[in-house]
Amino acid sequence: MAVKSSPSDLVLSNLAGLIPELETVYKDIHAHPELSMQEERTAGVAAEHLRAAGFEVTTGVGKTGVVGLLRNGEGPTVMLRADMDALPVQEATGLPYASKVTAKDSAGKSVPVMHACGHDMHVTWLIGAARLFANSRDAWKGTLIAIFQPAEETAQGAQAMIDDGLFKRFPQPNVILGQHVMCMPAGVIGGRLGVTTSAADSLQITLFGRGAHGSMPEASVDPVVMAAATVLRLQGIVSREVPPTESAVVTIGVLQAGTKENVIPDEAIIKLNVRTFDEGVRKLVLAAIERIVNAEAEASGAPRKPEITQIDHYSLTTNDPDATKRVGDAFRAHFPADSVQETKPTMASEDFGCFGAEWHVPSAFWFVGGVDRDVYAKAKRDGTIGALPTNHNPRFAPVIHPTVETGVETLVVATLAWLRK
Repeated sequence: MAVKSSPSDLVLSNLAGLIPELETVYKDIHAHPELSMQEERTAGVAAEHLRAAGFEVTTGVGKTGVVGLLRNGEGPTVMLRADMDALPVQEATGLPYASKVTAKDSAGKSVPVMHACGHDMHVTWLIGAARLFANSRDAWKGTLIAIFQPAEETAQGAQAMIDDGLFKRFPQPNVILGQHVMCMPAGVIGGRLGVTTSAADSLQITLFGRGAHGSMPEASVDPVVMAAATVLRLQGIVSREVPPTESAVVTIGVLQAGTKENVIPDEAIIKLNVRTFDEGVRKLVLAAIERIVNAEAEASGAPRKPEITQIDHYSLTTNDPDATKRVGDAFRAHFPADSVQETKPTMASEDFGCFGAEWHVPSAFWFVGGVDRDVYAKAKRDGTIGALPTNHNPRFAPVIHPTVETGVETLVVATLAWLRK
């Protein structure tokens, strides 16, 4: 008796032959990272592969975003999203294809650039899935939308594409799907219903003092002392104002003041980041920050109120229950049982959720492991998992195989939960 192949088997039948090319694509993008809103070369690579596969391609959406449409008869529409931008990080992986790139950031400062978050892998996955769907149109019906998004790292990209008419210029999907490489064993897929990644708010606080000679502190209002007291006081928000049953993180990432040891400066700058899973907790934390900053300035006799400016904001990424169950069922039917795991919410943040929330379309987002299985197993035995390089670390580098294969497979299998004939 002949065994009937599933749509996934038919679409993925060409994956092995595509892997050498995808490995080349990955190494090329990794070696040529681009900062947020500067992803011209990466967008060009994505657009070239989409055109070669027969997609209708639109470039320059939200400045550098790419949208590819592949219409294949009547049926649902599925949107797949990959982010493209890299980080101002000096790579320390020692890989032969490591980045040596420097670029000017938004402030005009020259910085090293590295794909320290895995977006090079995301682009490679989506190129691979797009190619496979284009080469196996007899196995599925509907419309596939491939989105290569800029500036996830600065929370600009998704909104920039939306503001540039994404919702008006392209078909509304029935579902939006996305994924992210993470510090889990390669081949493992993790996801959950509901809240998946946190909301995040980045703030810049400028504290104003009165400068003076270091020998005459009585003539000053010292913003360095003011800033130090503020930083210490802010650490009490999570431990003393957020209920123990809730979660929040307040991180001070920047504290800048002064240029010389015997000059008391006029001002100090604090930059901080807040992560929350609940809107009520978010409002509580932001209000506490404002209260503490203003109170410390007043207690110090500051000549002006502090300025509090929002640098960026990420909304919650919340997985639709029905869409997520559908994806999970498809994964469990395709992958080995121990490869599909339920994860806890992560304090990392994403702007992926903007698409579904503002388009009023269900979405699902999951994680794909990128750490060599033997390396991860040894770290687990030794109790050193916390020492493995995570996203945003200068030594972060997903193992190419089987991470490339798994990420392409997950996109194909999840998409076919809607587009199968």
